[in-house]
Amino acid sequence: RKDDPTDRHFILGGDREIWLSSIRGFVLSAATAKFPERIDGGYLVIKEPHGSLGAPLLMEALPESRMVFLVRHPGDVVASTLDAHRKGSWPEVRRGKRERRTLAQEQPDRFVNSRSRSYLRDIEYVKQAYEAHKGCKVLVRYEDLRANTLGTMKRIYSALEIAVDERDLAKAVDKYAWENIADKKKGEGKFFRKATPGGWREDLTSEQARIVEEVTRPLLEEFYP
Repeated sequence: RKDDPTDRHFILGGDREIWLSSIRGFVLSAATAKFPERIDGGYLVIKEPHGSLGAPLLMEALPESRMVFLVRHPGDVVASTLDAHRKGSWPEVRRGKRERRTLAQEQPDRFVNSRSRSYLRDIEYVKQAYEAHKGCKVLVRYEDLRANTLGTMKRIYSALEIAVDERDLAKAVDKYAWENIADKKKGEGKFFRKATPGGWREDLTSEQARIVEEVTRPLLEEFYP
């Protein structure tokens, strides 16, 4: 079978080092080309929530990297995604006006089910990468970051063994605080939507909340007991 990893003809079978080194080379080459100023020092932070499926391979290919595992209550994740897929929302505006209706509009409950499953899958892959990673790493819940941003950021820097000036960190936290974002940039359908942990209770219907709870139960039991 062409997709059987035990088959010698399967391109990703056999010696993992062969293709892991290719992944490493691709990532480092692209990063160097995009951010040449980082070659001689500093850190390059990569935020890739939609690339979670590749987290185990990326962390294995780049073992010297530091890792932040950020998890958020699935109810709020789904509510946010549902809002972003409605007509007139910020992704639609950014890409240009489109007339077609989306699954979020036509069949919202089905959309909620699909997104819940996707998020559960993503978290499972990130958890796999996190547990296997031997380097510096830290697990952060969005709710804790929102409740005590400065304290949580200090914990992140400490766990990742990155030196930081606390005054500079405090200034950055204040600059990007939800409260300091202009009101015209916040609200439904916008990139800065709500930043209210537990807001899913108001955003989702009772049936949608049930779907999220049923689908993501393993995640809820582990991170939100």
